[in-house]
Amino acid sequence: MPEPSVSLRPAQPTTAEGLRFARYLDTAAGGIFRFMLGNGSERVLAKAYRSPGHDLSFERVTFAEVGGEIAGMASSYSSQQHEESSESPLLRAAGWRTVRLAAVSTALLRLFRFIDALDDGDSYLQALAVDMEQRGLGIGSTLFRDAEKRARDAGSERLTLVVAVDNASAQRLYERMGMSIVASSPRPAILPDGQVHRMAKPL
Repeated sequence: MPEPSVSLRPAQPTTAEGLRFARYLDTAAGGIFRFMLGNGSERVLAKAYRSPGHDLSFERVTFAEVGGEIAGMASSYSSQQHEESSESPLLRAAGWRTVRLAAVSTALLRLFRFIDALDDGDSYLQALAVDMEQRGLGIGSTLFRDAEKRARDAGSERLTLVVAVDNASAQRLYERMGMSIVASSPRPAILPDGQVHRMAKPL
């Protein structure tokens, strides 16, 4: 029996897709957004997602579908888009949670500075995630190749991402796609599993 085909499409600014984005984003980030925003983090991210012009916007997201159903997601942006991004949509969506967000951001400042460092000419693959039951169908590699193409189309010279040091399966995927580790973050004292590698691939 042939494997089902994978199709890609741009994300739409709906609440339902925003909630799907939020789950994928937090999965790809190892739970860091739940740690920063607490209960209700998915609703906060979904609300921010519907606004244009920032790193968490629907404009940065591509969904993969199998049989007409969403099965995975990639989110990426260029260094220029990142430079022009605003934190206002996330802060507005967070509301009273901005207190917790600020406290965690301060505690993890060195880690976030490492993640946020994006050289001119880079594109950053912020998140790539696939539903567990749909893995093995080539969805991750399809999304990755699309992110590469969008990076080239944006004039970027390099594609970068960060991946948890203990996420061996994701590292293997990225290595198969031609990426290599170029730096490692400090290990956060309050988040022992939060150390990440930066991986990069010239375009």
